[in-house]
Amino acid sequence: MHEGGSGLPIYAPGANVNQDEILLNRARGFDEQALGQIYDAYFERLYRYAYRFVGDVECAQDIASETLRRLLEALRDRRAPNHLGAWLYRVAHNLAMDQHRQRPAEGIVSLEPELDQVDEADTEADSEQRLAQDQMRQALGRLTPEQQNVVVLKFLEGYSNAEVGALLNKPEGAVKSLQHRALAALKRALAGLLLL
Repeated sequence: MHEGGSGLPIYAPGANVNQDEILLNRARGFDEQALGQIYDAYFERLYRYAYRFVGDVECAQDIASETLRRLLEALRDRRAPNHLGAWLYRVAHNLAMDQHRQRPAEGIVSLEPELDQVDEADTEADSEQRLAQDQMRQALGRLTPEQQNVVVLKFLEGYSNAEVGALLNKPEGAVKSLQHRALAALKRALAGLLLL
């Protein structure tokens, strides 16, 4: 945790699992500052995480909001999670998978939200990039949910293996094993897609 310009601590999710525990304990008492820090630390990450599965800005924002609303509900009902990050990502993943299953395929979707803002002068490189992203999304869809989580958290969100383990409540060795199997499956899936 670092100090911001206002003198209030700036919370970095995943930086320290103990910080999550302290923040969660404060949130259990409905400490407004702690709740605000949870929102500030996790909303954007949950949004990006959901976007990678649903490919829709508004839907991803709704998923991030609903995830945090469910946290408030769990705190109110005294069924707060033991591991904040793991719980938030699990809820966001479940909501995103529900949305993904309910929505028909709607064409090519970017893996990065900011890449959807394409100029009218769509270049060949832009088209190739979108095609590659679509193929990656299809390949990710062939992984198990656990493998998807590891790949997204490790390679797209930038968490270390230890942080992914803490978020998913798994030993670091299990994360490495999932990562290895996921990358091998992705390689096979992408090879199959490129042959089409």
